[in-house]
Amino acid sequence: MTAPILEVRGLVKRYARGLFRRRETFRLEADLTMHDSSIVGVMGPNGSGKTTLFELITGSNVPSAGSVRVMGRNIHDVKYAERDRLAIHYHQSYQVRHFRRTRPSFLMRPAGHDYPMVHLFDEPQFNTRDGYIGFMLDFFLRLKSEGRLVFVCLHPNEPYHLELMEEVCERFVFVLAGRVRESPDFRSLLREPDVRTYLGRLAPVHAA
Repeated sequence: MTAPILEVRGLVKRYARGLFRRRETFRLEADLTMHDSSIVGVMGPNGSGKTTLFELITGSNVPSAGSVRVMGRNIHDVKYAERDRLAIHYHQSYQVRHFRRTRPSFLMRPAGHDYPMVHLFDEPQFNTRDGYIGFMLDFFLRLKSEGRLVFVCLHPNEPYHLELMEEVCERFVFVLAGRVRESPDFRSLLREPDVRTYLGRLAPVHAA
């Protein structure tokens, strides 16, 4: 049986504060399995854990528990210099995130791929001028047509942001207070009370 493109199993990331009495300040938990190439929309309030989730998927952040597998390989067991051949994180203006090194790379496995299978776009700055949006949407669709898995994370503040996600994304992930939830389509996503509260005035009336 072919391994899923992405398998996030029992993933936990804990942050704590305090020198002697450690107090947990934030916890992210996720279980996701993506078998096929698709474009996944990601939304959630600021500070909910979206960027942390992306960093864990690419291996630039170390989980407290659980695992992330890309094409069957545990991303945290792959050589640092080769992790972006499996999953790559473009943060805002397409700056690639760096890895936190915890073990010597020579003890780790090769990626086994030459080009990333998972592409994570973290709040890309869509420019409404000069056809830039069309260029980016075509890029997402091309990656999908090549068998890649694409995540597009937006924090909608204009109606056209939601229109873009409805047009190009086939499934959705909503992150709230460290909890990661999936929706199979746009309409199902908008039926979630937490999502409608998050979107506020931008929530389409017809989806209620």
